[in-house]
Order: sequence, then structure tokens, then C-alpha cells
Amino acid sequence: MTTHDHGTRDAGPPLPQPPQPPADPPVPTASVAPAASDAPTMAPAGPMAPAAPAAPAAPAASAASAASAASAASDGGRLARVRRGRPDDPRWARPALWALLAVTTVLYLWSLGASGYANQFYSAAAQAGSESWKAFFFGSSDAANSITVDKPPASLWPMALSVRLFGLSSWAILVPEALMGVATAGVLYAAVRRRFSAAAGLIAAAALAVTPVAALMFRFNNPDALLCLLMVSAVYCVLRALEDARTKWLVFAGVCFGLGFLTKTLQAWLILPPLAVVYAVCAPAKFGRRIGQLLLAGLAMVVSGGWWVAIVELWPASSRPYIGGSQHNSFLELTFGYNGLGRINGNETGSVGGGGPGGGGRGGGRWGDTGIDRLFGSDMGGQIAWLLPAAFILLAAGIWLTWRARRTDTLRAAFLVWGGALLMTFATFSFMSGIFHQYYNIALAPYIAALVGMGAALLWERRNESGRAGAAASAVLALTVAVTAYMSYVLLGRSPDWHPWLRWAVLIGGLAAAAGLLLTGLLATGRLGRKAALAAAGLGLAAGLAGPVAYTLNTVDTPKQGSIVTAGPSVAGGMGGPGGGFPGGGRMGGPPGMQNGRQGTGQQGQGQQGQGQQGQGQGNQQGQGQGGRQGTPGGQNGFPGGGFPGGGQSPRNGQGNSQGGQGQNGTPGMLPGGGMGEGGRRGGGMGGLLNGQQVDAEVAAKLKKNADDYTWAAAAIGSQNAASYQLATQKPVMAIGGFNGSDPSPTLAQFKEYVKQGKIHYFISSGTGMGGGPGGGQGTSSQITSWIESTYKKVTVGSATLYDLTQKKTG
Repeated sequence: MTTHDHGTRDAGPPLPQPPQPPADPPVPTASVAPAASDAPTMAPAGPMAPAAPAAPAAPAASAASAASAASAASDGGRLARVRRGRPDDPRWARPALWALLAVTTVLYLWSLGASGYANQFYSAAAQAGSESWKAFFFGSSDAANSITVDKPPASLWPMALSVRLFGLSSWAILVPEALMGVATAGVLYAAVRRRFSAAAGLIAAAALAVTPVAALMFRFNNPDALLCLLMVSAVYCVLRALEDARTKWLVFAGVCFGLGFLTKTLQAWLILPPLAVVYAVCAPAKFGRRIGQLLLAGLAMVVSGGWWVAIVELWPASSRPYIGGSQHNSFLELTFGYNGLGRINGNETGSVGGGGPGGGGRGGGRWGDTGIDRLFGSDMGGQIAWLLPAAFILLAAGIWLTWRARRTDTLRAAFLVWGGALLMTFATFSFMSGIFHQYYNIALAPYIAALVGMGAALLWERRNESGRAGAAASAVLALTVAVTAYMSYVLLGRSPDWHPWLRWAVLIGGLAAAAGLLLTGLLATGRLGRKAALAAAGLGLAAGLAGPVAYTLNTVDTPKQGSIVTAGPSVAGGMGGPGGGFPGGGRMGGPPGMQNGRQGTGQQGQGQQGQGQQGQGQGNQQGQGQGGRQGTPGGQNGFPGGGFPGGGQSPRNGQGNSQGGQGQNGTPGMLPGGGMGEGGRRGGGMGGLLNGQQVDAEVAAKLKKNADDYTWAAAAIGSQNAASYQLATQKPVMAIGGFNGSDPSPTLAQFKEYVKQGKIHYFISSGTGMGGGPGGGQGTSSQITSWIESTYKKVTVGSATLYDLTQKKTG
């Protein structure tokens, strides 16, 4: 007969009747003195003395004292719970949580300053917000409020406040992001622990912390860090609401979604449909009340996200900055166009390369092939796919095990909420045709981690059941460990020269753990069997997390800068930049146009040998085809020879010598490289579109001289170009054309008027020969550049070429 040792295990509650999570600890009755009016009295032996005049007030005073004591005891109980955890937690649970959060903090703060200003596009906006409250509110790129970033400003606010308090530095910019990562791990633990064991919460939080793309973005200053925190918080609030249908938790969730909209617009609402459906079906309330609560939560979402939008749309356009990323100075256009439906269908007016859908393979656009296996591909898999198969297996197992539970069962609701969020995000990312970068995958990380922790804990509990149920649970656990080990083996094999022993260790360890789990579930009983099973589970956990941990440590140890960054080492088949990436090994996750014809529209492209930051790549292969597909360079899988199209320097001074493909009409490729050109580009790949540049001290001094006499110390094409000089001088620099250089702001007439009024001192030439910068073509940026070059005096300072807009050409 099999003995079930449930009492000694730290596992999730049994089905189908899980206990409700304990409320805050009740106030001990001994700690509150009873009120005088409530105390029992004995009959007096003699006549009762007359009551004192103050006697009627005694009950009220006693009640107030009792309430005060109860409040203090309740606060003390909450603090004790924070320190020690739940009464039913094992003694090791809370110390383990604090240790995990401490390690995560160190991991995310380690050598953080090495990344400099990371994405200078957002760092410059944070600097501007620290100087001007108007720039803070609108999310302007400069303190003089010429144009905003192409996102809402919520993610900029913590950074701008930090810079305002501590001064401009890399740490002031990036520490808030790291702290958001620690907070996200803590909230994820709390969300999973509500319905599952402490071990489940710890596994989930640890899995999130070491997911490579999470470690990347919680050490970077893109909006994704704040968005991830808000989405996990929203899920936590929905799970709390599902326990007892309390309206306030659903309203809090709505506020999180509203703030998420102010962080990254419509991406915040990707998981809204599955969460709303789960609540409408599973909440323990009458159907009408459930619908009313959802409507109230929707109102909270609209208010918390819409107030800023309303102000911006109602504010006179002439007295606010231009809305970056839009073509008609409208935030609503930005929301539903460039940042909205354009991301789904690829029709992104103002984006890199224009606004029509591209022609990638299998239905893909400029940004890569789409399909169910997209996130497992060479350039995506190492970011997020380590535990993705395990999450799918454990989601299916969790739904199966809770399928017959009552409608309001909170265990099943938890699987539905986290699983719905995962499936909705996975499907969107797999098939969207618009702009898609590898680091977007951070959105999936908490959903994957939660399902892994929950599913593993539930199966671990069910494996103790006798008969086929226990054997099936053991078999699914073993399958999950084996599949995870194989996934890690595949992903690590894409970097064959990077710790090649690790993939074999992971595979062998994972398969051994799977065999141990299977055998102990089928054969072993008693204490010895339990110890063997725990050993197998520990080995399986170590094997499953070894690959992500290695990638994460590589990410932490490598500086990251630019617009497009990735986690981990360079991989075979990835769309990499020089030496496998942009600064810090961030691979080029940009348009496959960078592989599939963006370098030139001709029949062939050929790269010459070059050297990037992390290694050398020799691009001697040629690709042929109607689309001008260029051969993938050797070495680190970047652009040919490790350089950018058009022949230029890679970021951080990586040497490149590649040649752009020649178009059918004899024209060079569309997007020029960021080489050491007239404008002194050092690291400004693609004319400064993808990263800023190192600014010489001599140039910075020139721009700062008499800068206070002008509204803008200088102007430059594209936000990254302008950001470099703004951060170097801490003076406003106008970003002509916004991020891509393609926004019609300012117009040529407006720019001429600014110059006439003496508001701009210098124009910084990009030296790309393409209309002055990334905008290229015959748009506003090109028109302004042509007018300046034909009208004003050129000044060479160090490696940079400036045009003094106060001195016209003579003769």
C-alpha cells in the first residue's frame, strides 16, 4: 500500500476544493482590553451608587481605544507577515524569498554603468524632463520641446525624476529600471503564492529573474521594463478579484492597464481580452455583477490612461511639442497607426523604409518571417524560448487536472489567466508583420515563469496519488524536464564556440533527472523514494535553468547600447550587427531588409572583411535573387564584414569595410552606414538611426559656448544623433524628423523662421550623403539639409562638421 506523505511536503493545495488564502492575521483578543460597557458585571450586594456624570462617555472612549489598539495590532500583523510570510509557510520560505530578491538586485545592478546611457533616445528625453516640467509631461526629446519621443511618457517619468534628484548619469537613468525588475519578481512571487506553494512562487520568480531577455531589459531604459511590471501587477489584481469578487481589485487592475497604455500604448492591452473573459466566467458573483464590475474596471482604465491623451489632444498644437512618430501631429494617429495596427499589418507610415507592408517569407514583412516557430528561431530563441515548451506542457497539464473543478475554482482560474496572457502574446508576436525586435519578448517572460512554477508544483503534489494519476503526473514532469533540457541543448548549440561543454552537461543532466523522476514516481516509495525524487527534481531544475543563467550572466557582463539590443552571445543564423551585434553584442534585430535587400536593391551584394566589437566576420559569400538578398556573412553573423550597409563604422568604433549592394539602376542601398563621415560619426550606425555617437570634448565645448543665448544649441537629423550631443552638453538639441528622421517636423518654413529668430545656433551634419541623416529621400529632413548646406558657413571642429546658422556663406 502506498503511503502519501502530504503533511511533510511544501506543495499546492489538493483538488478539487482548494482552501482560500488566509486573510490577514486576526487581532489576538488578549491584546485588546474589552470596553467597560461590554465587560460582565456582578450584582452588587447593597444599593447601587449613583453613576458619575462622566460615565456615559466611557463606552465611546473605550471603543476608540479598542479601535486604535486593533489598528496597531493589525499593522503589526501585516509587518510580521511581510517579514515571516504566511503562518503555514515552511520556515525556509521567507528567507529564501529575501535571498532571491537580494541576488536579483545584485544581478541587475552589477556593472550597470558600463552601458553608459544605454538607449540615448530615451536618456535624452529623461534629461530633458529633468530640466523642464513641460518636457516631463509631454515626453519631449529636448527641454525646448521641439518634438516628443514616439511613445507615451510614463516610462520616462521615473528616469526623469531620478535625474532631477541625483543628476545626469548612467546610474540615475538605469537604476530605476533595475528596481522595476526586482519589484516584478516580487509581485510575481506574490501572485503565484496566492494559490500555490511557496516553492511554486520561488521557482516562478527565479525563472523570471534569469530569463535572458528580462535581465537585458531590466538593465536597459526602454519602456518594456515598466510595462512588464504593470502587466504582472494587473494579473495579480485580477487573481485577487477572482478569489472573492471584490470590486476594488478589479479597479486596481484597470488602473494598471491604463498606466500600461501610457507606457507603451496598445501593447498593454494585449492580455486584456483573456483576463476579462476569465473573470466574466469564473468570478464568484452573479453574472450581472460580474459584468458591472468589468465595466467599472474599464472605466478606471480609460480614466487612468486617457487623462493624458485628452490633455494632449486638446492642447493647442502651436504651444506643445510635435508628437513624434506621427505624420500629422496627433497622438491618436500614433496610437492606432505607427504604434498600433501598423505593428500588426506592417503598414507603418514613417517607419524605417516606408509605410507599406513588406515581403518577407511565409507571410513575413520587413521584420522577419512570421509563423508559429518565429520565437524559436535563431535570433529569438535565446531570448525567451528556454522554458517556453515547458510552459505549454504545464499549462495543458494544469487545465487537465483542474478541468472538473467548480466554475469558481481559483486554481483553474490562475492557469487560465496566466495561460491566456501567454497564448495571446505568443500568437501576436508570432504573426505580426510590423516592427518586431527581439527584446519585445520580455512581455512573455512572467507568463512563462508563472506557468512553470504553478504547473511544476501541482504535478509534484499529484504525483503522490496512487494508481494511474500519480504515475501520469510523474510522467508529465519527466517529459517537461526532458523537453526543457533538449531545448537548452538546441539553443546553446547555436553558439558552438561559446562554452561548448555546457549544452552537453545540460542535456545529460536533464535526461538523467527525467529518468529519475519517472522511476521514483513509478517504483520508489517511502522516505528513501522521496529523497530520490527530490534529488531528481533538483537536478532537473538546475539543468533547466543552467542555459538561461549562462546567457543572463553573459548579458550582465556585456555593455548594451543603441536602439536594438539582444541578450546572450552571438548565434549562428541570427541577424547580427558587427561582431555579432551592436555595442555589447546586441544583434541587429531590425528589418530583414538588412539581410534581404535593404543593403541594396540589386542582384548581388558582397561584403569585405571587417571587424566588430566582439569578433571578426568575413563576408565573402554572395547572395543572389530578385530581392537583392545578400549572403549571410561568416564569423559573428552580422552585416558583411561586420559593418553596416554602405560602408561604415560599427557602433563603439568597431571597424567595418563592407560595400553596399548596387541597385539595378546603379544607386546605392537605401540606408547608409554610420561611418566616420563628415559629421564625425563614431558609433552612429545607419546615419545615427540605431545608436548615437561619441562626441568629442572639443565639439561639446563648441556647442556649449553661448548656448544659453539660443533656444536650441544645435539641430541634427534624427533623435539618436541629436541625443548624443544633448547628453554630452546637457543643452537642448533639436531632433529634426524625430526618431527616424522622417516626421515632418519642423517643416522647412518653420525651420527657416527659427533660424531667422536666432533660436538655433548650429546644424550638425551627419555626413551620410542621404539628405543629412536617417530620414533620407526628399522629405523635410532632406529639404532642410539642402537649404543649410547651400546657405550657411561650414565649420569643422575635431571630427565633426557643423554649420553656423548665424553666419551665411559669402560670395
